[in-house]
Amino acid sequence: MNKLLPLVFALALAGCGGGHEKTATAPATNAVKATVVTLQPVEAEVLSAMPGTVVALESVQVASRLMGYIKNIAVVEGQAVKAGQRLFSIDPLDIEGGVAQARLGLDQAEKAMQDAKLDFDRFSNLYKEEVVSRQQYEKMKLNYDIAVSRAAQAKAGLGTAQGQMRYATVTSPINGVVIQKLANEGDIAAPGHPVVLVENQAKLQVQTSVPESIYPGLKVGAPVQVEVDGIAEPLTAKVARLSPAADPMTHTHLVKLDVADARLRSGAFARVLFATGKQSVLRVPAEAVLDRAGIQGVFVVDAQGVAQYRMVRTGRTEQGQVEILSGLAAGDKVVTGNAQAVNNGDRIQG
Repeated sequence: MNKLLPLVFALALAGCGGGHEKTATAPATNAVKATVVTLQPVEAEVLSAMPGTVVALESVQVASRLMGYIKNIAVVEGQAVKAGQRLFSIDPLDIEGGVAQARLGLDQAEKAMQDAKLDFDRFSNLYKEEVVSRQQYEKMKLNYDIAVSRAAQAKAGLGTAQGQMRYATVTSPINGVVIQKLANEGDIAAPGHPVVLVENQAKLQVQTSVPESIYPGLKVGAPVQVEVDGIAEPLTAKVARLSPAADPMTHTHLVKLDVADARLRSGAFARVLFATGKQSVLRVPAEAVLDRAGIQGVFVVDAQGVAQYRMVRTGRTEQGQVEILSGLAAGDKVVTGNAQAVNNGDRIQG
């Protein structure tokens, strides 16, 4: 209890913006061995964060080429599928009726062609014997040619009708994952109306838009840091595409970045960090930053070697170093090693 009062008193004097303010010194009650470093400003990049989204390079909205009722959907959302795997089927009743009608039409056309062939052969013989005129012969020949053409058309129609049958079973055009079902069994499928969305999760990009102030400094292939929700550490991406034309409404340029990480998922929110300059910052090792009673801070050692807990506001963490936005000043001595064992008012021994 005797250590809590000095801590509260010290915290009351230390604020987020008071990095150089003096803190109250409590009587030293304990000696603790710990590592202490003197803060010196370092040069760091100024980063501008732009919102982005993880998107799939291969994303296909699979639709039916036929009009008809969806008979069944063979996949569920989140299921991995291979190219050529059945996704859903269309009720083939109307297609089967079309095939039967086309087959009947072909049968009739072939019989008509046979009759026209017999007439043409008979008139050919009569014409050779000069029993019929050339005009009559030419007429029979024309009738036969027309019958042959109609039979060919009927055969092609049957082939087309039969070919429609294979469209009754709709398969995945790519290897990927079923992201969304856009229709249900019993719905009417129509050309141009997607039923299933399939994405290739192995090929992902981060897309963002940048203002004119950032765009000129970007180059294809340049590395860029990306923070993605659900992934603790920043990822390194590379600029893949730069759109030279600005959006007329937002006046921003579309930027696409390649990033490879098995933890990425399409649709995730991302923050793309573009370097826009340099500035001096203060950084401390991550192990120096503590949480005491819900207050984030570090132990600062005064001229008498006594540790006082000081509240700080932190920024980005890179390679184990935490940026201090406020609460400390250059020249402050901060406990870094064995900081967890230190309490307010302890005397620090190096």
